[in-house]
Amino acid sequence: MRSDAVHRVLEEEIAEARARRDGRPPRVLDVGGGSGVWAVPMASAGCEVTVVDPSPNALATLQRRAADAGVAQLITALQGDTEALHAFAPPGGADLVLGHGLLEYVDDVATSLVSLAAATADGGAVSVLVSNRYAAVLASALAGRPADALRVLRDPAGRYDGAGDTVLRRFDGAELADRMREAGLSVDLVQGQGVFTDLVPGSVLEGHGAEPLAELERAAAVTPPLRDIASRLHALGRPVR
Repeated sequence: MRSDAVHRVLEEEIAEARARRDGRPPRVLDVGGGSGVWAVPMASAGCEVTVVDPSPNALATLQRRAADAGVAQLITALQGDTEALHAFAPPGGADLVLGHGLLEYVDDVATSLVSLAAATADGGAVSVLVSNRYAAVLASALAGRPADALRVLRDPAGRYDGAGDTVLRRFDGAELADRMREAGLSVDLVQGQGVFTDLVPGSVLEGHGAEPLAELERAAAVTPPLRDIASRLHALGRPVR
């Protein structure tokens, strides 16, 4: 797995789950995990991963990736969505539940978060990764589209006007934390992903080495206000039972 702040937090969760299970494989539920961007690396790290996604094409890609990585036996692919999650995942059955790139598109954020929390085992965690409203504002302004930036800033859901915006909503850090608490989750952290790597052109960063940038990203991920302009916001929460 990569070395950014999000991956490091998840690696720690996997290690803790393995310890709780006396060395048995941690159980990961990846909701909306589609093509396996997160599932395949986690299976490669020794986790048993169940992926629930409504897209058969994405699940087919997941199965090909899993086979290529030699971890097909550790991944179960199921077609469905958060509204029917109870039919695919037993309550309290997962040590780590992922909702990455999910809340921007679901019809009901509150119901989805409650479903993720219900699927989480005692001691386990829910990991949520979402698009950041303020990153979209900044990106539009820097691209010379101040009107678009103003629309995203003012819109209650953080959207651009018109049908071209396929994202139903964007979040800021405070809103994300509040939504998780309302769904019965205590919030361990809110951090950023992609503060500089998604903002600065790759040509500018070439020649400076990968590790200095990675170290800067990890530091910025947890440092407001830099965290608050990251492309994505990551939150980790635990069910309160």
